[in-house]
Amino acid sequence: MLDRESPQPLHSQLEEILRQGIENEIWKPDSSIPSENELSSMYGISRMTVRSVLYLLVREGLIYKVPGKGTFVSKPKIELSQMAIQDQLEQMGYETSTRLVSIEKIIPSIKIAKLLDLSSNAQVYILKRIRYIKDEAFSIHISYIPVSLCPGLESKNLEGAQLCNILRDEYRVKIGRKVETLESAIANNAEANMLSVKKLFPLILLDSIVYAENDLPIEFSKVLFRGDKIKLHLQFNNNANSKE
Repeated sequence: MLDRESPQPLHSQLEEILRQGIENEIWKPDSSIPSENELSSMYGISRMTVRSVLYLLVREGLIYKVPGKGTFVSKPKIELSQMAIQDQLEQMGYETSTRLVSIEKIIPSIKIAKLLDLSSNAQVYILKRIRYIKDEAFSIHISYIPVSLCPGLESKNLEGAQLCNILRDEYRVKIGRKVETLESAIANNAEANMLSVKKLFPLILLDSIVYAENDLPIEFSKVLFRGDKIKLHLQFNNNANSKE
């Protein structure tokens, strides 16, 4: 029951109860939780207060609503580090596949040309793919790669093999390092269609610049993940013996 003598607001107490119920699997993934009316009656608070708590948990992806059926517990997000995402998914036992949306040669924007250290008239491949877990779209991958680096890339197995492996095995390019940035984003019309979600759906955007062993940039990529399906695990080691 809610503690009405506590300085903690009632809505905050209800939120904590629901979170603990989900974490402790009182309500398992894809099972329904009590309705607004039921929660209002159980805890003696208004439906408006209950609705605001449920709305918050929906926004965080802990629960989801099905019109006419009720509110259900979401499946846990997949926790990944930022490297070798497909390998991690497969090691976890997820069935993954990749669909090639398009590949073409273009003159890139000034920004991308600078990121890849290219002249203003150099061509790049723009490669768009969608990654699936089972039959559900999980992420969009957009890569920009200098044509001079990998001529004939369009003829390679871009759905069955990872791009880094193609660069290594077919073009003898070895990856040295990556520089990555992470931010929140929302889906535009095209992205929403590719991911089978609504426009303005929350996404996680991972931008990467990949460098070869000689420190020349070889790829700029943008990966858009469904925000309700993933959380990234980042780990940083502080080497006390390192010298600046």
